[in-house]
Amino acid sequence: MTDATDIAALSFEQALAQLESIVAELESGKAELERSVDVYKRGAALKAHCEAKLRAAQLQVEKIILGPAGAIGVEPATFT
Repeated sequence: MTDATDIAALSFEQALAQLESIVAELESGKAELERSVDVYKRGAALKAHCEAKLRAAQLQVEKIILGPAGAIGVEPATFT
């Protein structure tokens, strides 16, 4: 159920929607133990995918700078 290829193909919004559904299911307490463990594993993978997508977007935004006379430019992101 935690197929990495399946998760990698998801957009941020799709992954987040699935993650929200998983959280709701786990919070309900109605799932059997084995199912809960399976969906928890998928949820952890979805969380990591969402975090990676957010980090990539953050790096893109950080590259945008305001230059002289209000011109918008791009600056390479540095990793420290």
